[in-house]
Amino acid sequence: MYCIFKKTIILVAIAALLIIPLGSHALAQEQIKKTAPDGGVMVADLLVARPLGVSGMFAGFFLFIATVPFFAPGGNVGTAWEQMVDAPANYTFARPIGDF
Repeated sequence: MYCIFKKTIILVAIAALLIIPLGSHALAQEQIKKTAPDGGVMVADLLVARPLGVSGMFAGFFLFIATVPFFAPGGNVGTAWEQMVDAPANYTFARPIGDF
């Protein structure tokens, strides 16, 4: 009885090890395929999201300047810059149009 159970477990493990790479390849191919954004999405990005990103970047910059004295003693100036200025700048200027 124990021998049959052991052989069954080994066969199931071998089958799983053979099947898993086939499924992961199919999932990876699906994630690689990206469709081009719709024209309406691109227009909304240009007219709404990009101006909001620029205003967020400037607001973050001025808030960063105002709060640097609080970040400096803790050594968090670089992290604050990345979160308050760099992240909105990357959202606004570095990503493709229509890619949210």
